Amino acid sequence: MNPHIPIGEATIGPFFPAAFVDAGANDLTMMNGRDARGVVIEIRGRVTQEGGVPLDNVVLEIWQADADGIFRHPADPRSKDADPNFFGWGRAATDRDGNYFFRTIMPGRSLMQDGTWRAPHVNVLILASGLMRQLQTVMFFEGERANATDAVLGSVKPIELQRLLIARPEGPGRVRFDIRLRGPDETPFFED
Repeated sequence: MNPHIPIGEATIGPFFPAAFVDAGANDLTMMNGRDARGVVIEIRGRVTQEGGVPLDNVVLEIWQADADGIFRHPADPRSKDADPNFFGWGRAATDRDGNYFFRTIMPGRSLMQDGTWRAPHVNVLILASGLMRQLQTVMFFEGERANATDAVLGSVKPIELQRLLIARPEGPGRVRFDIRLRGPDETPFFED
């Protein structure tokens, strides 16, 4: 036995089997065989730990509003008007190089229960071996004017850390959002 390869008794779980992420669970662009409304985008990124070491088999879940900014959830007062072809939730796992990929639609601005508007964003949940709890963060889009007034983005202090929550364009319809679990430039995470 190689002493440098962690085993279940030496590593904090959870451990996810490869089948934990169903094929196609990372594509949010259609439901019931019908295309969701809106502009299709790809979100690509890499999950690393301190020192830039890639993390394999990290499970990422995203949830977001549809192209009109409506969440398919009873807490959204407009949920009855949600796109019937957009579920708003997906799951992906990282490969051995820490890479992940989602295909989704560009979310619209969403209305909060207090009447304020949120910038277009994607909520991200991270589950990985060695984490004692799930991590939650939010991805925003570079160049969105509404970023300047978004309450969640504005709550990240010092202000220099906000850049770590902004996805960078990588070409037409494609953005990059890297997640760092520890070390310099650690992604800001939020409590439940």
